[in-house]
Amino acid sequence: MKFLRTNPAEMPFLDHLEELRWRLIWSLGTAFVGAIVGFVLVKEFNVLGMLVEPLKPFLTDGKVHYTSPTDPFFITMKLGIITGLLLASPVIVYHIWAFLSPALLPSEKRAIVPALYFGLVLFAAGVAMAYYIVLPATLAFTMSFQTEVMEQTIMVKDYLSVVVRLLLAFGFVFELPVVILALSVLGVVTPQFLAEKRRYAIAGIAILSSVITPGDVITVTLMMMIPLIGLYEISIVLSRIVTRKRLAEPAGAEV
Repeated sequence: MKFLRTNPAEMPFLDHLEELRWRLIWSLGTAFVGAIVGFVLVKEFNVLGMLVEPLKPFLTDGKVHYTSPTDPFFITMKLGIITGLLLASPVIVYHIWAFLSPALLPSEKRAIVPALYFGLVLFAAGVAMAYYIVLPATLAFTMSFQTEVMEQTIMVKDYLSVVVRLLLAFGFVFELPVVILALSVLGVVTPQFLAEKRRYAIAGIAILSSVITPGDVITVTLMMMIPLIGLYEISIVLSRIVTRKRLAEPAGAEV
């Protein structure tokens, strides 16, 4: 295949486009296969039951409800697609990295590659925190109102839209150090800039947290704010390290 190159730095423009086309094909194919595998996993391992588990203490009959006879299938398919994309993401990230990495210096590669693995850990940590801590706290708060005059009938579509958004939001926002690290490696941001804009970053984190976490500002929103502020401080430290190494790289270093 043309995208398996030996000297990528000297490839003509049209060859770069051909390589990009093949990598897009591979990424889309991997996502399609991942969606099929995800559908099977969701069905066989009762992923929906796992997502409903935090809600069970608040349910009167122990089950969520649906209104359309096609809901069970389409909900399973939707969860399968999301699961499949998560399964395929390492391959997709690899192709993105393989396409962009030849333009980077050796020191930049050495800094970004570990960050990609670190990003997987951070994503899993964010999802776990949302599932085990934030989601139960959110449900306990939002479902504690008007219980004397209202009876819940939880629709599975409405519940999943909240849960999936919450889990993915925590997973992605926990990638903050990886994003800042990559920008620092490329020289887009500096540790001095990050430190000077700390107040604005905290204000932005507060706004983002209040939007993503529907619940008590004093409890649920703080559950996202505190880790994010800590991750931002970690990002400044990482930025200092990689910026120091980038500046120490010889000007004539070859890729």
